Order: sequence, then structure tokens, then C-alpha cells
Amino acid sequence: MGSVRKASAWLGLVEDNDERYYDDEYADGAEGNDAWVTDPRVRVASDTAQDHGRRIATVSPDGFRDARGIGELFRDGVPVIVNLTAMEPNDAKRVVDFAAGLAFGLRGSIERVATRVFLLTPADTEIVTGGRSQTGFFNQS
Repeated sequence: MGSVRKASAWLGLVEDNDERYYDDEYADGAEGNDAWVTDPRVRVASDTAQDHGRRIATVSPDGFRDARGIGELFRDGVPVIVNLTAMEPNDAKRVVDFAAGLAFGLRGSIERVATRVFLLTPADTEIVTGGRSQTGFFNQS
């Protein structure tokens, strides 16, 4: 099959009747009432991230009542980015006060990353800043 025909078949413009790509064993095993089974080597990204502790939550609360969700995530050891740009200033201040108390109580940290956007990190999380390093490729002095 030529490359133009392959591309056309892939796009669904022509019928793909090239039998080289079909596996008879797979087709035989697919019959019956068996449910679809995912290859055990394939993992959903969130499952893998959760296993390795590489999750980060982003929360854009509408009001102070959403502070509980922030606290639950942070208490579970998940770093939380809190975006307060859509909130009223008084409610945003209450959420920041709550987050600061939460970070203090659980020995984490809170850092402002942008205007009205904060990062809450648990105690076992290292923050790597994009600041200029003292040694490196561009430092030729």
C-alpha cells in the first residue's frame, strides 16, 4: 500500500482493505461476552501519578465554602495551586488566611506565584525555582 493510500485510509477517505495489519488471533479472542481488558502494562496517567506522588491540584474557588476542598487535598499531601482571580477580595483574603493557617498547621508552605494565585506545598515537597543559577552553561565568568 502506498503512502498516499495509507494516509487516505487513516483519514477514513478510502476503505482500508490491507489484510497485513489484522491479527487473526486477536479477532478470534474478541468474540464472546468477554469485557474489554486493558493491557496490564498500560496505566492511566492519573493512576501512575498517584502511585508516585506526582499529583498537583488546581483549584479556582468561587467562595470561602470551597476552602474545605483545598484543605482536603493539602491534607492528603497533594500540592495545590489556588487561583483566586474570580473571587471577591474579602472572600479571597479569607481563603488566603485559611491556606496560610493550613500550611502552618501541617508544616507546609505557601507561596504567591502570581497576582491572586498561590501555591500550597506539603512539608515533603521541594520547590525548584526558575531563578538564575550561580554556576551553569551561561555563566562563563
